[in-house]
Amino acid sequence: MKFVHLSDLHLGKRVNEFSMLEDQAYILKQILELIRKEQPDAVLLAGDIYDKAVPSAEAVQLFDEFLYRLSGEGQQVFVISGNHDSPERLSFGGRLMGGSGIHIAPAYGGHVEPFALQDEFGPVSLYLLPFVKPALVRRFFPDQEIESYTDAVRAALEEMEVDPAERNVLVTHQFVTGASRSDSEEISVGGSDNVDAAVFKEFDYVALGHIHGPQNVGVRPGAGDRVRYCGTPLKYSFSEAGHQKSVTVAELGEKGELSVRTLPLTPLRDLREIRGTYLELTAKSFYEEMNRSDYLHVTLTDEEDVPDALGKLRVIYPNLMKLDYDNQRTRAGALPLEAEDAEQKSPLALFSEFYEKQNNQPMSREQQAFVEELIERIWRNEG
Repeated sequence: MKFVHLSDLHLGKRVNEFSMLEDQAYILKQILELIRKEQPDAVLLAGDIYDKAVPSAEAVQLFDEFLYRLSGEGQQVFVISGNHDSPERLSFGGRLMGGSGIHIAPAYGGHVEPFALQDEFGPVSLYLLPFVKPALVRRFFPDQEIESYTDAVRAALEEMEVDPAERNVLVTHQFVTGASRSDSEEISVGGSDNVDAAVFKEFDYVALGHIHGPQNVGVRPGAGDRVRYCGTPLKYSFSEAGHQKSVTVAELGEKGELSVRTLPLTPLRDLREIRGTYLELTAKSFYEEMNRSDYLHVTLTDEEDVPDALGKLRVIYPNLMKLDYDNQRTRAGALPLEAEDAEQKSPLALFSEFYEKQNNQPMSREQQAFVEELIERIWRNEG
């Protein structure tokens, strides 16, 4: 039985104030093409469909189109909510959509009814467990001690009464101990949202969502890739710049047989980091062969700040998202200007001290002359 495993679409997300909707529409079309080629038995969407609990109209329309296309091709699609989603909003109309092959898990209510799938090796039970917190699960199991996220997930899984002799698949959205995070993920203080991977021991494949980098999470020696995050289809922070985004394809054979592979995704615009001096980055020989529409984090290594560097660089790199410097000043750490005897010093002297503390070097004669002329012009205009 073949599954295509997706998660963390984060439809409607903005990265550094840039809307990702066009990029998301592009990558969803690419995913549809991959699904057409693979012809899986089911498509698993492991949460964080939207980036907000109340998504924008454009984000909802984009997901609606994606589901419509999948349903039109006869795909069976199984969807859960993640920590960014509203489970009630996401599952609206879910009971009606089930007849079209779109199965959306309702908000967790203390019981999960499995979906019964079948292939040449027999039945497969598919369980959908949305993102849950201890406080939510505790309401349904008042006689149990549920303090941690591990307690909560364990209680929910035990209630399912999974038959370990059969093949079982779980779709859920949690942070499982041992997974490596990125900056774009929501992090709980102190790692208190960790779930021990051992709670998934009865499942032949666990399709996880929440972590943005594709990775396996070990449960026991030899468990291999049985518990897996597929990662996001797009890069959503510069900590993910080195990631290769992909779609995960998991195939179950007889009980105990599992193969997992990935299908690479190519974005409309990559998210990359470049560095160098202003003159280096604006030289045609540097940028003429690159995709200048990529989303960029630029680090300038000039010792002196370049006036309006962001505006000037965006003429060449229109999707420059982030600009910073790496030089003596930034490496040493900028110290605040002492206010001591400030009233006894001229504006030029104060500015000179500030400049030296910021840049770890004094102003040049040309700079001093420019600042002095600027101060006089300001005073003249105010007078």
